[in-house]
Amino acid sequence: MDAQVQLLRHTLATLAYRGSKALRGAPAEFAGFSARPGTRTPLELLTHIGDLLDWALVHAKGEPAWHASKPLPWDQEKARFFAALAAFYAYLNSDEPSHAPAEKLFQRQIADALPHIKQLAMLRGMAGEPLKRED
Repeated sequence: MDAQVQLLRHTLATLAYRGSKALRGAPAEFAGFSARPGTRTPLELLTHIGDLLDWALVHAKGEPAWHASKPLPWDQEKARFFAALAAFYAYLNSDEPSHAPAEKLFQRQIADALPHIKQLAMLRGMAGEPLKRED
């Protein structure tokens, strides 16, 4: 496996870690929290992240098609996030060829998803549910 794919896999693991930290213990009402009118809610952000991960997988398979999903209920959307991460990670670990270079997958889908995970963490604090600090 080349170094770029290894770095992409590591970045997915980072998304999983930071995503689980931002989502762990988030109450159901957090899904609809709005920092101000016109901004995405946590549920909308998580749906978008799931779409980005789904897009990355189909892009790697050579079928690059964007699909904007309707948000699922909060717990289902959280499960979708982790399932999409796992599916993309598994594809990168398989013997299947990627039809998109790792750097393009990073630049498009993964680099877009990373700041949205940070937004979820920031919204947790704004909603009165700050994350516990860790070193």
